[in-house]
Amino acid sequence: MRADTVPWRDPRRPLWPLALLVPALPFVAWSIWHAGGAGWAWWLTPAVVFGVIPVVDLLIGDDRENPPDAAVPALQADGYYRWLTYLYLPAQYAALVLCCAVWAGGRLSWPAAAGLVATVGVVDGIAINTAHELGHKREQAERWLSKIALAPAGYGHFFVEHNRGHHTRVATPEDPASSRLGESFWAFWPRTVAGSLRSAWRLETDRFRLRGRSPWTWRNDVLNAWAMTALLYAALAVAFGPGVLVFLALQAVVGFSLLEVVNYLEHYGLARQRTAAGRYEKVDPRHSWNSDRTVTNVFLFQLQRHSDHHANPLRRYQALRSFDASPQLPAGYATMVVAALLPPLWRRIMDHRVLAHYGDDLSAANVHPPARARLAGGLSRVGRAPGSARGRRPGGPTRRSAGG
Repeated sequence: MRADTVPWRDPRRPLWPLALLVPALPFVAWSIWHAGGAGWAWWLTPAVVFGVIPVVDLLIGDDRENPPDAAVPALQADGYYRWLTYLYLPAQYAALVLCCAVWAGGRLSWPAAAGLVATVGVVDGIAINTAHELGHKREQAERWLSKIALAPAGYGHFFVEHNRGHHTRVATPEDPASSRLGESFWAFWPRTVAGSLRSAWRLETDRFRLRGRSPWTWRNDVLNAWAMTALLYAALAVAFGPGVLVFLALQAVVGFSLLEVVNYLEHYGLARQRTAAGRYEKVDPRHSWNSDRTVTNVFLFQLQRHSDHHANPLRRYQALRSFDASPQLPAGYATMVVAALLPPLWRRIMDHRVLAHYGDDLSAANVHPPARARLAGGLSRVGRAPGSARGRRPGGPTRRSAGG
C-alpha cells in the first residue's frame, strides 16, 4: 500500500482523556486531606495547573502537526472526541458537590479554605472552556450543555456575548473581551466583566425587540442561563446550608476571572484594520495569539489554536489547525496566565512582540489610550519612530501542511 493512501490517525488520540484530569484533582486532594488532615492538599489543583503543567509543557514542547484535509470530515464526526467534552460536566459537578460538603463541614483553616476556593474556581474556570467548545456547535443539546457548564461560575451570559459579540468585534476597540497593548490585566478585568455583561444583555434584548417581543421570557438565553445558576446555588444551599453561598460566590469569581485572563492573552494588542469602505477587515490568523504547546492544548481542547477557531467557529477542537501567520506566544496558556497577573513581567514579555508583529507601527495595534505616550516614548528612545513600520507588516494567512 502506498504511504499516501494509509488512513491518517490522530497521534494525540490516547492523550485527550487527560483533559478530564483537572476535575478529578479535587478528589485526589480530598483523599489526601481526609487521610491525614493535610490542609495543603487543597492547593494541589492550582499547583498542578499552574506549576506542573507549564514545566511538562516546556519539556515536551510544541506539536504543529495538522490533520490532512481529507481526514477532517471523519475526525469531526468521531463521537469519541465529543464524549470527552460531555464527560467533563458530571466530573465538574461531582467536584463541586464534594467541595461544598467540605466547606459546610467547617473543619478547614483559612489557608486550606482559600485553597478549596481556588480548587473549585480552577475546575469551573476551565469548564468555561468546555462550555466554549460546546456552545459553538449547531446541536441544541450541546448548546444547553454549554449553559450547564457555565452555571457553577455564574457566567451564563458568556454563551451569548462570546458567540454573537466577541466573534463579531474581536481585535477591535469595541470588543470588551479584546485586551489592548499597554493595558494591564487588572485594568482589563473590570472593563471586560462589566462590558461583556452589558453586551450580552443588549444583544439578547435586541433579538427579541426586532421580533416585537418582550425579552422577559424563559427563551432569553441570558435569563435562562442565569436561572440555572440560581437553581443550582439554591439546591446546594438547601443541601449544605446557606453558608455555602459564600463559598459559591468566591469560587465563581475565581472561575470567571480565569476565563477573563485567558481572554486577556488571546488577542492582546492585536487589531483588525479599517478597509477603504470604513469596515473592519475580515478576521484572519493574524488576529489571535496562538500556542502549539502540546500539553496545554490537550488539557484545553486545543483552545490555543485560537486563530482557526475564530476563522471556523463550528470546527471541532480535534480538527483545529496551526497557522504560520498567527503570532505565537512564548509559552502555553498555563504559563502565560501567571505572567498576565504580574503586569511588569507581562509587559516585558509581550509588548515588544506586539510591536514586532506590526513592524513597530504603533498606529496599527489596538493600544490602551493611557499607555500610548509611554509606548511611543519607548519606541523613540530606541530610534523607532511610531508609524515608521521598519519591520514587516503582517501578511495574509498561511496554513501549515500536515506534519507541521
